[in-house]
Amino acid sequence: MNAEPAADWRLFQGDGTQRRVTLPQAPPWRRFGGSRRGAPGPLPYLIAPEHADVVNAALHLRRPLLVTGPAGTGKSSLARAVAHELDLGEVLRWPVNSRANVQDALYRYDAIGRLRETTLSRDRGEAEPSIGSFVRLGPLGTALVPGPRPRVLLVDELDKGDVDLPNDLLTVFEEGVFEIPELARLPEAQSVIQVLAADSQDPVTVGRGKVLCTEFPVVVITSNGERDFPPAFLRRCIRLDLPTPDEERLRAIVAAHLGGGALDGVEDLLRSFLQRRGPGELATDQLLNAVFLRAGGVDLDADGLLDAVLHQLGGTV
Repeated sequence: MNAEPAADWRLFQGDGTQRRVTLPQAPPWRRFGGSRRGAPGPLPYLIAPEHADVVNAALHLRRPLLVTGPAGTGKSSLARAVAHELDLGEVLRWPVNSRANVQDALYRYDAIGRLRETTLSRDRGEAEPSIGSFVRLGPLGTALVPGPRPRVLLVDELDKGDVDLPNDLLTVFEEGVFEIPELARLPEAQSVIQVLAADSQDPVTVGRGKVLCTEFPVVVITSNGERDFPPAFLRRCIRLDLPTPDEERLRAIVAAHLGGGALDGVEDLLRSFLQRRGPGELATDQLLNAVFLRAGGVDLDADGLLDAVLHQLGGTV
């Protein structure tokens, strides 16, 4: 795709003059919500047959799929691809960080909010609000809500969590059940309570404080390989290691996202990307960014712009 130079691609001039400009359409992978309207369906996900077979093994065994690989290999996108192809609804995402714990992923109870609202209701002579209004299930808890079809749960970057987090997940993954003590202690007359789900305002019915799945969720766990996991945890997972895409697969990815014509006139970008890429140093979406700008007529050779787009992911910024 040989594009004409985009003389007006510089929306921001840096001269202090206020202008009302029309922003161009975002790349397909950067469109959200209403901006996705009119887009030609979900973004494509390319995966080798041998890797798809590993995913199918996890589906048949109802085991968590532990996905590892360098940045930009599509670890997180795999969960969305599975949810789309199997028509399992929106992905429930649990982004793990150093403060993440299983308790919050299961549910949160707003005790302070309940005390405040109960006091206000009493002062107004109104009925006290249900305790269920102050219990919201987390992504893991919502994934375990019983239903006719399983949900897809993405546990993103588990290796960023506390060293004990994988072991804390074992019981939940093995038994598919958890208890909400604040509800379990209620009298018999309040044994059935409606609480809120993580991704919806629709109430979820909880009996005697327990949530027990009928269909184990499709769990996709991603890891950047920053540390090892306990053997007991690994034994309960199906392992999938996604490799860095080779040149042929990179071409296929560009064509799938931007159309076959996007490969015309970008040989220099492919060569530059492959030359710069080392283990963990560049991600595939950086190549897509470069090709998208080139297709819009942007001169990537000007003033180090290509270096800004294909910047190294490791080291000091």
